[in-house]
Amino acid sequence: MKKIAVIGQGYVGLPLALAFAPHTQVLGFDIDEARVGELNSAIDRTKEADQETLKATLQLHAESAGARGYAASSSEEDLRAFSIYIVTVPTPIDEFNAPDLRPLRAATRMLGKVLKQGDIVIYESTVYPGCTEEVCVPILEQESGLQFNTDFFAGYSPERINPGDKVNTLTTIKKVTSGSTPEIALAIDGLYKTIITAGTHLAPSIKVAEASKAIENAQRDVNISFVNELALIFDRVGIDTQDVLKAAGTKFNFLPYKPGLVGGHCISVDPYYLAHKAVQLGYHPNVILSGRRVNDSVAEFIASKVVKLMIRKDIAVKGSRALILGVTFKENCPDTRNTKVMDLFNALQDFGVEVDLVDPWADANAFWLEYAVNLISLENAMNGNAYDSIILAVSHQEFLSIDLSALVKEKAVVFDIKGVLDRSLVDARL
Repeated sequence: MKKIAVIGQGYVGLPLALAFAPHTQVLGFDIDEARVGELNSAIDRTKEADQETLKATLQLHAESAGARGYAASSSEEDLRAFSIYIVTVPTPIDEFNAPDLRPLRAATRMLGKVLKQGDIVIYESTVYPGCTEEVCVPILEQESGLQFNTDFFAGYSPERINPGDKVNTLTTIKKVTSGSTPEIALAIDGLYKTIITAGTHLAPSIKVAEASKAIENAQRDVNISFVNELALIFDRVGIDTQDVLKAAGTKFNFLPYKPGLVGGHCISVDPYYLAHKAVQLGYHPNVILSGRRVNDSVAEFIASKVVKLMIRKDIAVKGSRALILGVTFKENCPDTRNTKVMDLFNALQDFGVEVDLVDPWADANAFWLEYAVNLISLENAMNGNAYDSIILAVSHQEFLSIDLSALVKEKAVVFDIKGVLDRSLVDARL
């Protein structure tokens, strides 16, 4: 197997690099020098990599003199020794919900400078259909001076990592593959078959593979928006959404989606990539964008509901204290990228509420750097029974048996977004 460099060592890139490491020499490239230092010391702040596996692949690299195994680097010069480049950099959206391709373009320009005859560049970052060939390939040609599909080749294999999931992992999820020529497509498919035990699906083109990723998360987003809209309706009816879903779920073909805050690096972002391409082609995607509007309104709804409940209990809203339990975008995972809990935090502050945030999974320093907001410890939150309202936003295991009485004043509001707390202890849930 040819030597592989994986560009980006986050939630996607690191597990991928470690999976290939027993088979060939793998370089985990990242521009974050601190991250590279941690990885070379067998420390993974994302908690996606098994520490023993990371140690073993680092040791394999040392014992085999680089013939196999894993090492991390932030040196662009180190990339020149590799023949296959897999790009796993973030593809976020900007403040206007438009694709932000700056990390992707930067990584592509860097690779263009080291590209050689016969090299293959495979993209795993989520993009809109056509992006690889319309945006990335021209950059590679310009920077390298090489000709696409003659001197170098490209492929696309969308990432399907589910952060925090220790059952559905990289190797146990079927992998979609594609390549820029029929021969390269087969070579790329064969490459992934060496590590994906669930098997692969060879798409007929790069655009098809790109589109498959975009619609996976757009479909989930639309389905969740439907139950979120139900929650808004049933709140006005005066019935519990969870009770309705439980009753409807007795039908064999009812899909068990739950209402909630829809954040994270995929579901709340990918639909905008697909919508961007549609608008480019003169079509306004009504369903996709309406789903986004509903899901983006949920935080404001929850904040308003909490305030209304406080007023009913004669709790002064302005100057009151609220505690939000959980800031990551999902349970038992440290990933805070694009968390919609911050929308809830800001909405409550707009009502004059003083808000504290607790999350035992999130890295407090990284959270401060991203959001300029401090996290407090659960122990500090429990000192003084100080809160007028509590919102359970993320169902981390540490929160499931929490003693709410140690956190609230005698008269307080408890809102359970996730529907996991004892109903006798909460005033409302989504």
